[in-house]
Amino acid sequence: MTNYTFKPMSDQEARAIADWHYEAPYSFYDFRNDEEDLGELLDSKARQGIYYSVYDTQNSLIGFFCFEKKEETVEVGLGMRPDLTGKRLGQAFIQAGLNFAEEKFNPSIFSLSVAIFNERALKLYKRIGFKIMDQVTQKSNDGVYSFYNMMRSVDGRK
Repeated sequence: MTNYTFKPMSDQEARAIADWHYEAPYSFYDFRNDEEDLGELLDSKARQGIYYSVYDTQNSLIGFFCFEKKEETVEVGLGMRPDLTGKRLGQAFIQAGLNFAEEKFNPSIFSLSVAIFNERALKLYKRIGFKIMDQVTQKSNDGVYSFYNMMRSVDGRK
């Protein structure tokens, strides 16, 4: 999977993604487990210009990205269809998303947050140049969890 198509997320795509279920411990990322995130996903006005569906060359919905520009930084959120996770597809998927965001938003820096327990994603983000900036604790999914805030320059050197 190296060629991807990015489209503004439709209501139908948002409903499909809302029903994705990941195996534990990644079920933490199920939209149905966080009412606030689910509400944003299903609200077409809140999604506008932020959420993008990602399709592969067979025109299958394989994931999504959300990009929020704040000054020179684009905050990145993402998810891959559950049956595709853990198959070494993440690096190409994430790089495609960063390339798309670079063209669309022209940022200097990318940032993202990852739950500390998500060692698989953490290893991948480090491999593509993200650095841990700090650790925060925040309410999410009816609990309090620790996250790493990570950043990298658009050229991947910082």
